[in-house]
Amino acid sequence: MENNDKKVLLKVEHLSQHFKLGKFTLRAVDDVNFEIYKGEVFGLVGESGCGKTTTGRTIIRLYDATGGSVYFDNKRIVAGTLEYKQAIKAAKMKYDASLKALNEEKKALSPEEQQEKAEEYASKIAALKEEYSQIRSENIEKIKSAKFDHNNCNKEFAKFEVSKVVEKYEPLLEAKREELEEAKNASISSPDDASLKEALENKNKEYNELLAQYKEEKRIAKKDRIMNKIQMIFQDPIASLDPRMTVRDIIAEGLIIRGIRNKKYIDEQVYKVLEMVGLVQEHATRYPHEFSGGQRQRIGIARSIILKPELIIADEPVSALDVSIQAQVINLLNDLRDQMGLSILFIAHDLSVVKYFSDRIAVMYFGHIVELANSDELFKHPLHPYTKSLLSAIPLPDPNYEKKRKRITYNPLSAHDYSKEGPTMREILPGHFILCNSEEFAKYQEEIKQIDSSKKE
Repeated sequence: MENNDKKVLLKVEHLSQHFKLGKFTLRAVDDVNFEIYKGEVFGLVGESGCGKTTTGRTIIRLYDATGGSVYFDNKRIVAGTLEYKQAIKAAKMKYDASLKALNEEKKALSPEEQQEKAEEYASKIAALKEEYSQIRSENIEKIKSAKFDHNNCNKEFAKFEVSKVVEKYEPLLEAKREELEEAKNASISSPDDASLKEALENKNKEYNELLAQYKEEKRIAKKDRIMNKIQMIFQDPIASLDPRMTVRDIIAEGLIIRGIRNKKYIDEQVYKVLEMVGLVQEHATRYPHEFSGGQRQRIGIARSIILKPELIIADEPVSALDVSIQAQVINLLNDLRDQMGLSILFIAHDLSVVKYFSDRIAVMYFGHIVELANSDELFKHPLHPYTKSLLSAIPLPDPNYEKKRKRITYNPLSAHDYSKEGPTMREILPGHFILCNSEEFAKYQEEIKQIDSSKKE
């Protein structure tokens, strides 16, 4: 699914998120794969409960992934380890069951037969132990590797951020040192000149201020984490804001957690992002209950951009808002995308909103991505029955069309026959992927030909 012309910012590989509900396991997200390019808006759509929000929360590590990996800027930030633990548990159960069966088989033999087959049973038991030991050691190694990758990527990221600070300040400090040295020499050569003494004091003050600024930024960079580059806008603008905190405290919380202590700098950044999202400085001292739904969502957006992220996960940011306010928030996100060079994972169930805002769209059903294409292509050639069902549900402000509009109902049991061959993601057109088997793939290819020929006529 990789486009060689663009840089892949986020890569999701075989991501799974399962929840244990007593004896039942809920497969909320199952083997999900996609990529988000730098500067792109990637839409993730589907009905309520299909796993969209769970996917976003797993990417940002609010949930520990069951399986799969997520790479951000070529660094593994999510590694599912539960499947490895389950593999060890399953291997142990298999070993115990096989060992029990061998012992029972051995007990059924006479003492003479047991003695004759002693070496045979010993070799079988050794083989079982070897098989279990190998599976166990392989999966333990995978668990260690996953933990190391996550911790190591944070260390490497912090080193990179420190190197950027050093690269920025070293030339400035070197220039200030030279100026200070010249001022010292001038003051020594003319000890009675008051203006030279004053110039020396000013140069010394400038150098110390710059040095303090350098040390502060270096301290903050050492504590920086790669997950700071990914932020989230939550669906409910009321529940996502602490009612006991002022707007200033809510927005500034990320900076404070990151280790920034300068109150003047924090206030400047808070006022700056408030203006960016269409609010004013006076709003900083108010509480969330004093705002409308649209204003609360703007506060949530301000909180997400204050750390200057590269990727924002927008979890249905407009679903709780009025239609007119939805348009304002979408336009705001579009402006911020251009200003800050943001990439956005836009989660929604309204395809008409996603089409306007997204470059590419992935359609999700029952924990799986069933179709993925760019926005225009998906509306031009909707192939999967579920995609067609979603598109048929989009209302249009046209009474004549609405009278004739027919809803397409999706029933997976009647729409697919996977008894002989299971589905896999296949590329049917450049950049257009669909979950299907060989028989369906041939049918979809024929359908595209018919659509194109009818449009030419």
